[in-house]
Amino acid sequence: MDTKRKKELLEAYKNRHPEMGVISYRCRESGEVFLGISKDTKSGFNSNNMKLAANWHPNKRLQELWNKYGSEGFELSVIKVLKYDDPHEDHTAKLESLREQCLAADPNARRIWR
Repeated sequence: MDTKRKKELLEAYKNRHPEMGVISYRCRESGEVFLGISKDTKSGFNSNNMKLAANWHPNKRLQELWNKYGSEGFELSVIKVLKYDDPHEDHTAKLESLREQCLAADPNARRIWR
């Protein structure tokens, strides 16, 4: 791959607008919901799924349910998407606010991360 093409791809990556939002893991059997925030929802799911599959997720209750029911026992979804313009701006506070709204709306929900 030539240098020009590498620069183009790097620039496109730096300026991409990944989907940011609140991700949800809902256990179909127990009804428990685990909410997290992610600056890239696709990567957020991949990271959590890898930790759960490896049996080293920091949320012990989520890990326990995952071990018992497997991936097919969960419904994964993005429940709130953050609209934003600047991908370089820190959106953490806005994402946390969205998650708090979701936690308030669902009595069965809790944070993925403490």
